[in-house]
Formats: sequence, structure tokens, C-alpha cells
Amino acid sequence: METTPRPRREFLRSASASLVGTAIMGSESLSQGGQKAARKQTEFQLACMTLPYSGFPLNRALSGIAAAGYSFVAWGTSHQETPGGKRIPVMLTDAPPEKARELASRCRDTGLEPLMMFSTVYPEAEDGLTILAHRIKQAAAAGIGQVLTFGHTKGGNRKLWVERFRKLGPIARDHGVLLVVKQHGGSTGTGQACAEIIREVDDDGIRVNYDAGNVMDYLNVDPIPDIQKCADVVRSFCMKDHRNWPKDQDCGPGFGEIDHYRLLHPVAFTGRKMPLCCENIFAPLVDRPKSPEGIDLLAGQVREYLQAVIQGVQA
Repeated sequence: METTPRPRREFLRSASASLVGTAIMGSESLSQGGQKAARKQTEFQLACMTLPYSGFPLNRALSGIAAAGYSFVAWGTSHQETPGGKRIPVMLTDAPPEKARELASRCRDTGLEPLMMFSTVYPEAEDGLTILAHRIKQAAAAGIGQVLTFGHTKGGNRKLWVERFRKLGPIARDHGVLLVVKQHGGSTGTGQACAEIIREVDDDGIRVNYDAGNVMDYLNVDPIPDIQKCADVVRSFCMKDHRNWPKDQDCGPGFGEIDHYRLLHPVAFTGRKMPLCCENIFAPLVDRPKSPEGIDLLAGQVREYLQAVIQGVQA
């Protein structure tokens, strides 16, 4: 417990009461220590998505993420497997669960535990219910804990979301997977809006993923007060930062205007495991690296920054 040194004269005046004061301070210290011990730290699982490496083969993304010091990975959407070639989906929406199990094994062979995968479908899409249900089965086969979805930038169909999430919740729980929904502009562009839907659904298989960069980018809403309105249902983060000056641009954590200490503070002592999946790791205002080695460097810098934030928030 930190104390401010008292003037010597004041100290002498209070000397006669020192024993009583010490007893009181000792009692308070024990009480405060007990309260701190009761606040069990969140186990933040710091991951890098393969998404920043989308212009390179998936295997190169995995080796680069591992070399940058990460122990966890989140699957992006697609990768350019050959120079000048088409981008290949990381996991086809109709791929058998065995394919997801095989890819997860490749990740683990590289030293990376997969935590999250993109659904690549909006909840309100015509085939959204079918694809999301199958994604949950793929994730379960791979040992991946979360499937990520989000609404259209023009807004989501709240009534349909609630209807479908109530069907998907039991499927997710039965497979030991969370379906998490993040902000993506429109009527579901804030954490508060997503949380209202999740609370209406009221199923432990459906929760919120928080993307502060998207909240600031699409709606120009300050994510710090916003996360206070949804922290109780947040179970993971898509980590990206944002700048409004001198250019309106998404960027990697630590390069923008978002205070990540304040962002993580509301969920720093939940006692849960909570993935922090770095979706954007790039520096603003300058060209993105043209080599995977340049991406490796940025991935490492972002990891070090977020590790420092986590340590500070939980100190």
C-alpha cells in the first residue's frame, strides 16, 4: 500500500497514537488485500489472426505468428497461396469438420493453439442459420472455442437475429463452443446494441466480441464508455486501433487513439479466459509491408504493447 510521507512535526504529534493507528492500518490492509484476492484475474489469451498475412500462404502466416512470440492464433478468412493466384478460403463453409481438425493440428504443430474462427456469413443471410450451425461443428472438431460473426454495415435484422441465435445457442452449448457477435456498423455497430440483442436471446452459447476499432471507425463512437454498457457479456476481443487524425484509418493496437488500458479494465478481473485476437497490426499513414518479414515485425511489436497493457491493468 502506497503512502504519502508526513511532515516530521505531524509525525511527532501523532506518536502517542501510533500503536492504535498501526492496528487500524493493519486491519484495513488485510481487508483490502482480501478484496484484491477475491478479484480473480482474467486470463487474457493474446492471439494474432492470420488475416494480416492474407497476401501470403497460410503456412507462412502460422510460422510468422509463432516466430513473433504468440502462443495463440485466430483463423482469418483467406490466403494467397501462390504469387498472383486467387485467395483460398482458410476453411470452406461446407468443409467437413475433419478438415477443421486437420488444420487445427497443423496450428498446434507450429506451436499455436487456435482460439477463434470467422463464420464468413452474416446472421441474417439466407443460409446464415445453416452455415453458422456448421461452423460451430467445425470449431468443435478443431477444439476452437469461439466462432465469430457480425452484421451488415447497413444494419442487422434484430428480430431475425434473436430468432436464429435462440436456435444456435443450444447447438453451440452442446458442442462446447461460443458464438460471438461483434460490432460492424449500422444498427449493430456498438457494443451496447449487440449486448441488448444477446441479453434478449438469453443463452449462454451466444455472447459479445468487442471490436473497439470498428466502433470508432464505422460510427465514430468512443469505445471506452460503450464497453461499460456491455462488459458483462463480452467474452473476447478483435483487437484493432483507429485514428481520426491526421487520417481516418484503422491500425494496429498502440498506433491509434484508443486507450487500451481503459478498454480492458472493465474485463480485467472476470476470472475467465478471454481471447484478444489481433485483427489489424499495421502502422497508420505508411505503406503496409510488402514482405512477410515486415508483418512479423509488426506482429511482435503489437504483442509486446498488449502484454504491457495487460500487466499494467492487472497490477
